[in-house]
Amino acid sequence: MDDLQKLQDIILPEVQACGFDLVRVKWIGSGEDRILQIMAERPDTRQLNIDDCGKLSRLISDKFDELDPIEETYRLEVSSPGIDRPLTRLSDFSDWAGHDVRLVPIDAIDGHRQFRGAIVGVDNDIISVDDRKFGVCDIPFNMVKSAKLLLTDRLIASTAPMSASGVDDVETETAVDDGAEYEQED
Repeated sequence: MDDLQKLQDIILPEVQACGFDLVRVKWIGSGEDRILQIMAERPDTRQLNIDDCGKLSRLISDKFDELDPIEETYRLEVSSPGIDRPLTRLSDFSDWAGHDVRLVPIDAIDGHRQFRGAIVGVDNDIISVDDRKFGVCDIPFNMVKSAKLLLTDRLIASTAPMSASGVDDVETETAVDDGAEYEQED
């Protein structure tokens, strides 16, 4: 069994058991360099930390050892989707409305093979993107081959860090260099 949907059916309960949402399951590379990439996130932060990734990786590895669903050699990669994340679910487009996206349709839509611009919103299963060149374009969700948020100042500003603990605990000391005082972080 190597079908992505079948693998996703095995992976999803493990992800949900951790209290996470599954973002994507994807094969990357080929031959002995194949990687099974699993992206997941905490619903409250839309991120995973390193401990979350380790926990989920162990659960999935144990399940795969039990079921042996993949015959070929592969590596397992569990990660957070990151700030310039892929948009894989219809709800992602609603959640990130107003942010810039690069969207590639399965087939050209009105002669366009790629769209870049702000997500206007979602109506039923139609995603509206205000493309920089073509204006507002409507793309059916089932026609999306890939979509990824574009890294912008607005995206950075709207994405809270996972943990800000310790940020205000920076200690400074006054140092003297050639008679001039300045503060130095430890």
